[in-house]
Amino acid sequence: MTLTLPRLAGFAAWCVSSLAVAQAPVAADDGDEAATPLPEVRVLGRRENLIGEATTASMGVVGPTELGQRPRLRTGDLVEYVPGMVATQHSGSGKANQYFLRGFNLDHGTDFATFVDGMPVNLRTHGHGQGYTDLNFVIPELVEELVYRKGPYHADVGDFGSAGSAQFRLAERLPTRTVEGELGAFGWQRLVTVGTLERGDAALTFGLEAQGYDGAWTDVDEAVRKRNLALRFTAPAGEGTAHVQALAYDNRWNAPDQIPARAVESGLIDRLGSIDDQLGGDTRRSSMSGGWRGPLAGGAFEASAYAIDYRLDLWSNFTYFLDDPDDGDQFRQFDDRRVYGFAAHQAWQDERWRLRVGIDGRRDDIARVGLCRTVARTCTTFVRDDAVVEDSLSAWIDGEWRFTDRLRVHAGLRRDDFDFEVDALQPENSGRADDALTSAKAGLVFTAAEPLELYLSWGEGLHSNDARGATITVDPVSGEPAERVDPLVRSRGSELGARWFLNDRLHATFAAWRLDLESELLFVGDAGNTEATRPSARRGAELGVYWFGGERWNAELEIQYTRARFDDGDPAGERIPGAIPLVASAGVNWNLDRGWFASARMRHFGRYPLVEDDAQRAQGSTVVNLRAGRRFGRWTASLDVLNALDSEDRDIEYFYASRLPGEPEGGIEDVHFHPLEPRAVRLALRYDF
Repeated sequence: MTLTLPRLAGFAAWCVSSLAVAQAPVAADDGDEAATPLPEVRVLGRRENLIGEATTASMGVVGPTELGQRPRLRTGDLVEYVPGMVATQHSGSGKANQYFLRGFNLDHGTDFATFVDGMPVNLRTHGHGQGYTDLNFVIPELVEELVYRKGPYHADVGDFGSAGSAQFRLAERLPTRTVEGELGAFGWQRLVTVGTLERGDAALTFGLEAQGYDGAWTDVDEAVRKRNLALRFTAPAGEGTAHVQALAYDNRWNAPDQIPARAVESGLIDRLGSIDDQLGGDTRRSSMSGGWRGPLAGGAFEASAYAIDYRLDLWSNFTYFLDDPDDGDQFRQFDDRRVYGFAAHQAWQDERWRLRVGIDGRRDDIARVGLCRTVARTCTTFVRDDAVVEDSLSAWIDGEWRFTDRLRVHAGLRRDDFDFEVDALQPENSGRADDALTSAKAGLVFTAAEPLELYLSWGEGLHSNDARGATITVDPVSGEPAERVDPLVRSRGSELGARWFLNDRLHATFAAWRLDLESELLFVGDAGNTEATRPSARRGAELGVYWFGGERWNAELEIQYTRARFDDGDPAGERIPGAIPLVASAGVNWNLDRGWFASARMRHFGRYPLVEDDAQRAQGSTVVNLRAGRRFGRWTASLDVLNALDSEDRDIEYFYASRLPGEPEGGIEDVHFHPLEPRAVRLALRYDF
């Protein structure tokens, strides 16, 4: 795809026409203690001293300056600003990333709640996996702030929030209008423009993005065709501020999927090759949202609502010829839904206390979700083709009391009610179910000295299971009786932490934590989905050190260690597949004379178990990314070198049985992996006006 101005104009016209999809007034705020006290406190990023505001050591804010410093391979890499978070990929560029945090293989988002301007990104009862989190609809240049909070200690976060949450806030106003073009290795092309048009106190912030990419693969042309539009109108309304926002995203791609190690070792394919070269996807997401915030009833009030239209078709083949030696095991997962939701919260506070109450609701109206067996992307047999309506309604309250200048206490309570209705392809799997959980939160904060604050936190959280698992009675493939799963699964966590702000140049955070789940969700390779399994317990420690050497340069080091185990004594083993024990990252950013700037970033994760008895382990991975550039007047030129050391490590690994042509019936158990993409150079030129 060649990105020209006529193509961009056509792209803009398509985006505008695609917005006639949903209507409603908008999305709730994820609500962060550090960013929402009254009066409003503006937190600019990790330079800011959060002592006296934060409620845990493992929460933080990343501002726009930091968000623009690192080179990115994919949009999903934005989550790696959360300390200890790893974003990888086992398929093509249009698919949601694979995420890891605190000893979780989060698959595509399970147990980590993600929001964009209050709209939930995690999709329940999804065709590919529970909690599917695809961030490709976000234009990175529009992200003004990332608020992250780890652990289930926050009453305003419910489903999928056990390991933590992230709230991406898009800019209401941008200081300049920008046009940027990018060209790079393997057919990388990207054109983006963002900016704000102002009239009086009203502002229209816009973003347009078009991206093409061929990929580095031997026998698959990714042929990525990605388009994004964002429009946000903000204006005074009464004593507060109202906004309306429209987002539209469309993407098509071919996928170089994970491959068996034995195929590479035997010379059947190289490490950038594929077994099935007819995989890929087609997805779209459009939304309308809006809201109002301002003073009300002696406090601060915020209300919002949203409507999302979403579709995904995804073709995969993880086992090749294991089930069907003639036509192969390719399958299509599909999802077609609309999501509607709202949220509101009210806050009051004075010098000694703060109280917040909130409510949120959501409906996933899923017209079709399922799986069919395919040959060359053509369906031959439907395994599942279901319609689902999933509703949730939640209410929460939290408060903080400052007993002395050194001691604060906070506590919260949350109630989540879910209803599930499934109309299944197999009538015996249809039905209704409901469930509810009440979750408590509490914590102490003690200022030991002016630069040192200590935290003790405890909380309960939850994740929902796929609604189809809550009503199932027979396995749709074998016809054998199937066991239903609990609709909602509880988690419990605790954390002891410290935040040290020595001065404006040096500060650090430390946390030791534990998290228990009543049922683990694990990725199943041959089904391409997640299933509920055994209870688990995780404990770990993490350290972050941040140095700001004036305005010239800054550096950071983040290290996390986790011990993750199943907690039921099953003789199959106690290790949790995909639970990474060690994650380390480091970065340095420079601003030099005459407009020159540079950045270097390293991310490492260690070996991790692939099976319960630890007989098979992943190799781990280390990658280094570099950026250098210069600002001159209104122009900025930059050069990114991704995977600068040209590492041949693996992005992700699994262990399961598959069958290649000529192999015995029953297949061979083997490591399956997706490699890091080879070293790539990308040049960007930006003009600000």
